[in-house]
Amino acid sequence: MPDKIEILEVGSETEKNKFIEFPYKFYKGNKYWVEPLRFDVKNNLDEKKNPFYKHAKIKLWLAYKNGELSGRIAGIINDTHNKFYNDKVGFFGFFESVNDINVSNALFEKAAEFVKVNGMDTLRGPVNPSTNDECGLLTDSFDSPPVMLMPYNPEYYLKLYDSFGLKKAKDLYALWISKDVIKNEPMMNKLNRISEMIIKKENLTIRNVNMKDFKNEVQKVREIYNNAWQENWGFVPMTEEEFNFIADNLKLAVDPDYVEFAEIDGNPIGFSLALPDVNQAIKGLNGKLFPFGFIKFLLNKKKIDQLRVIIMGVKKEYHKKGIDAVFYRNIIKAGNRKGIRGAEISWVLEDNLAMKQTAEKLGAHVYKTYRIFDKAL
Repeated sequence: MPDKIEILEVGSETEKNKFIEFPYKFYKGNKYWVEPLRFDVKNNLDEKKNPFYKHAKIKLWLAYKNGELSGRIAGIINDTHNKFYNDKVGFFGFFESVNDINVSNALFEKAAEFVKVNGMDTLRGPVNPSTNDECGLLTDSFDSPPVMLMPYNPEYYLKLYDSFGLKKAKDLYALWISKDVIKNEPMMNKLNRISEMIIKKENLTIRNVNMKDFKNEVQKVREIYNNAWQENWGFVPMTEEEFNFIADNLKLAVDPDYVEFAEIDGNPIGFSLALPDVNQAIKGLNGKLFPFGFIKFLLNKKKIDQLRVIIMGVKKEYHKKGIDAVFYRNIIKAGNRKGIRGAEISWVLEDNLAMKQTAEKLGAHVYKTYRIFDKAL
């Protein structure tokens, strides 16, 4: 007797809670998966709280195999993306599935139907819910936990994606740079010389973020981001509301020593953001800070020994001037002062050769690959 597979649209808060809770049960016992904080997941999916949904719509489904909850997926239409690129790409995200091609195909089919009905001709993902959030499928290095805001998934997902006909659209690299780079005195001396030369030549002022003026600082970041990244594959401009929403979610993780502006005559032209990897502090809390998780979180936070370099960029007119070398130099120095053992630089587009080569010259290497997939509909 064949398995009975049902795909049910999420239509109530009870079903939405099942959607949110599924990964916590699915990955239970997996020593590499890091449980995201539940309130972050809920806020991300909340169409009233998350300003992303002011220009996007999302639909959620749950998969049942012989009556047992076995997977989930979201279909997403991002109007800003389609206006910016003048294309018809719909997205899928929040995908999880048991190792059963029939279950995964049924889920993918629902997302494909949804975006096609909405006039799309391509299904792309995974994005949760956009490229400005957690995105990409891990394709290697399944034996280590992800850093903050990076995904993790079982190796067999590659087979499930392939079975539905999803093909590579773009690879995203995560590079690792170890504190051992500090021991390379000739390289560090060279980096210092180059950095000071660039600062003098470009008349740069480098300063740390002012947390007392956080709201205004965030808008300066947004101005740089929407200018510097606009030609990158997958970039989607963010509204002021969206940027504030993401910044507020990250604020508790910010250490000003790792967040810098580059300015010329008082005008911000570049920005660098590295954050202590809070995944090291929330792992083992089962996604709950209260009532007892918060104490454990504070204790774990003191033990964080790695960073994630999330953003590093300058406005278009200042590209290829080496300003990123100054940012790298300062992150390495700050990390060394604070006992950081290394940092993940992520994510970097596979064809962003300039950033990849700069990082590699400093001793970084690609150690994880994430992939975005497409399927023509």
